[in-house]
Amino acid sequence: MTSAFDLHCHSSASDGALSPARVVRRAAENGVRHLALTDHDSVAGIASARRAAEVLGVRLIAGVEISVTWEKRCFHILGLGVDPANETLCRGLAGLQRIRRERAAAMAENLARHGIEGSLAAVEEMAGEGMITRTHFARFLVARDYAASVAEVFDRYLVRGKPGYVATRWAGLEEALEWIRAAGGVAVLAHPLRYQLTASWLRRFLSAFQSAGGVGIEVVNGNSTPNQIATCADYARRYRLAGSVGSDFHDPAFPWIDLGRLEPLPPGVEPVWNAFNL
Repeated sequence: MTSAFDLHCHSSASDGALSPARVVRRAAENGVRHLALTDHDSVAGIASARRAAEVLGVRLIAGVEISVTWEKRCFHILGLGVDPANETLCRGLAGLQRIRRERAAAMAENLARHGIEGSLAAVEEMAGEGMITRTHFARFLVARDYAASVAEVFDRYLVRGKPGYVATRWAGLEEALEWIRAAGGVAVLAHPLRYQLTASWLRRFLSAFQSAGGVGIEVVNGNSTPNQIATCADYARRYRLAGSVGSDFHDPAFPWIDLGRLEPLPPGVEPVWNAFNL
């Protein structure tokens, strides 16, 4: 099913394979009319994406996916409808970008201690001016034949207890939501079921998220099953959160997650895009 809305995707400004302009073009070709570019801890791709969107008749919603630490766990918060030039947001993202550079160097050191050399130079070249993410390390390890797929790399090298893992403290939850509010945006919890939390832990987080000013929850994701959509819709209703839809598109090499290939929001869930008067 094709959705006119896709409010979660990535470009080469972080760990996506396509430039911001090419992401917008692919979205337009897939029938998306309202697109949020939400790169990891970066708004560097927004200007280029906006220029392409104006030509292609796509409404671009400036966004970002902010890395957050809460109760020693990592969460991703989408800021939708932000002003990418806002000083508070830019200052906060600059701090996260510094953390990403430090983490990349530490990951490379860990891999080198396990006999895997040259990863930092390779991922820096791969990322260019974009944010270095674990996905860049995963692509490097696949290219060096240490694993057959990106998913296998994460399981064998990049999760807790594995050679390339580095514990990282990101922005605090209230801190990140303040950046988003200062930039005129709304905060949405990305892919809520991907954190592998128990139901009680997720309820605790959603209570904290709502109390801190969280506005929405991603009900439909590119990986969502019907049961998962129903579960997330129930959380949206229970916590009075608006519902969002987003593919989390990264790479056309994985066509099962593509821009606009999304199920509709279930009945009774307020669409988050109402906040943008679309």
